[in-house]
Amino acid sequence: MSLAEKLALGLVALGLELPHPTRERLLEYLALLHKWNSVYNLTAVREKEKMVAQHLLDCLAVSPHLDGRTVVDVGSGAGLPGIPLALARPERRVTLLEAGHKKAAFLRQAVIELELKNATVVCDRVEKWRPAAQFDVVISRAFSDLAEFVALAGHLRARDGVIAAMKGVYPYEELAQVPRGFGVRGVIPLKVPGLRRERHLVLLQPG
Repeated sequence: MSLAEKLALGLVALGLELPHPTRERLLEYLALLHKWNSVYNLTAVREKEKMVAQHLLDCLAVSPHLDGRTVVDVGSGAGLPGIPLALARPERRVTLLEAGHKKAAFLRQAVIELELKNATVVCDRVEKWRPAAQFDVVISRAFSDLAEFVALAGHLRARDGVIAAMKGVYPYEELAQVPRGFGVRGVIPLKVPGLRRERHLVLLQPG
């Protein structure tokens, strides 16, 4: 089965309809990631076949559960989940926040080659960065535990915004350590095609 077929079947399973040009750009992103990975060590996943489920579909699975037009991907690394989210929803403004200079260089190149008009790269530490405007969604895939994520990135959230953390198994212990003043809006179980392990999306808001 080709990568395009794997992606198409996965999108059907997720209930996502993406136009053919968008699917092509997702696969172009995968090719870029695979190419740069040998030099910059962007991801432990080396095979493009595995990247379809572990990277593309895993990130796209959260898209229907995120509201708002502005998103910041904290500790973006290889652009996950920010680049798939930007490709899937071009009306969103996505900021890829990454402190590592090499990874930020890859992100800038990816934004140029994919012609991502709705994505911006910022190379800075999350706790130091003070943007001109805050974000509707502050998301992270593998940045830190929930308490540290809220402490370091909470200032990026707009008044009615949400902090969204992508997790594996249900994070009982982390949820118990969520700082006072923040409440759990939801913990959404996700079924990612091609992945047999658990995935959850944790949504936090003040309250």
